[in-house]
Amino acid sequence: MTSAEIPDIVISRLPIYLRALTRMAADSALPTTSSGELGKRLGISSAQIRKDLSHFGEFGKQGTGYNIRDLINHLRRILKVEHEWDVAVIGAGAIGHALAHYNGFLDRGFRIQLIFDSDPAKIGTRLNGFEVYDVARLSEMLPAHNIHLAMLAVPAEAAQAVANELVQAGVRGILSYAPINIAVPETVRVQEIDPVVQLQRITYYA
Repeated sequence: MTSAEIPDIVISRLPIYLRALTRMAADSALPTTSSGELGKRLGISSAQIRKDLSHFGEFGKQGTGYNIRDLINHLRRILKVEHEWDVAVIGAGAIGHALAHYNGFLDRGFRIQLIFDSDPAKIGTRLNGFEVYDVARLSEMLPAHNIHLAMLAVPAEAAQAVANELVQAGVRGILSYAPINIAVPETVRVQEIDPVVQLQRITYYA
C-alpha cells in the first residue's frame, strides 16, 4: 500500500502512538508492551491500533507484544522524524513568541531555525535568542537554509499571501495558526490549528 492509499486518520494517530510509547519507554523498565496496554493509555481499541500499524508491516509478535524501543524507531522512520527538521516561524506576535519559547520541538524531531515578521519594530530584535528577520526575505533565506516546513502565525488577512510566498520558497508543509483556510497546491500539506474551532467542537458535546 502506498502512502497515498493510507487514510489520513491513520497517519494522524501515529504521532499519538509515538508520544505514548516514548513516555512508556521513559517511565517503565519493561521492554515490551501490548496493543491492549497502549490502547488503555490512549482510549483507543487494541484492534484499531493493530489495524493502523498493519498498514506499515508486522511489528509485534504473538504472545510477546511490541518491543517499545523498536516500535518507537519504526514510527519515527514512518513519520520521517528519525532526523531533525528545520522549521521557520512566520509571525513574531503572541503565538510566534510562544512557539519560539516552546521546548518540546527539539526532542521530537523539529528545530526552529528562522523567525520572520513584517513589523519594523520587531525586525532585527531577538526572540529567545533568534533574530527576527524581515518577512520580505522569505524567498531568499528559506532555500538558503534548506527549510521545507513552516509554522504560520500571522493575522487571517495576511495568511494567504504569506502562504503563497512560502510555497514559492519551496516549503512543503505548513502548520497554520491563522483562523482562515488557506489554499495551496496539492504537493503542499497544510495542517490548520484554530483553538476557537476546537472549542466549538467541544461545546457541541458539553
